[in-house]
Amino acid sequence: MSFLALVTLVVRDYDEAVAFYTDALGFDLVEDTDRGDGSRWVVVRPPGGPAGSALVLARAKNPAEEEAVGAQTGGRVGFFLHTDDFTRDHTRMTTAGVRFLEEPRHEPYGTVAVFEDLYGNRWDLLEPAPDA
Repeated sequence: MSFLALVTLVVRDYDEAVAFYTDALGFDLVEDTDRGDGSRWVVVRPPGGPAGSALVLARAKNPAEEEAVGAQTGGRVGFFLHTDDFTRDHTRMTTAGVRFLEEPRHEPYGTVAVFEDLYGNRWDLLEPAPDA
């Protein structure tokens, strides 16, 4: 069986990105390995998430990559963080300083609100509807 294992997210700085994803979003730091050339292999994922649902945080290493930081999906929501308790996670994330771009809304597919990561990439926080 095939599956999508990792997705790379280009970041400005490893440590600030790790701090945001672990502290503000509550992700687990799966791996942080020095590669010996000034780069690191950094993997984070939501707690309890399957092994195949993780982000590689890759520090931008040239001007083209630096320009892509925060705009990797052209301003569209590019990442979807599912939760089993929207209110709990929305409250925790808001308290941690995560910037939501809208009030939570109820859609046929679930409760959702768009937020930005520390670089401006847009995410949905989504609690799917029970029958979705």
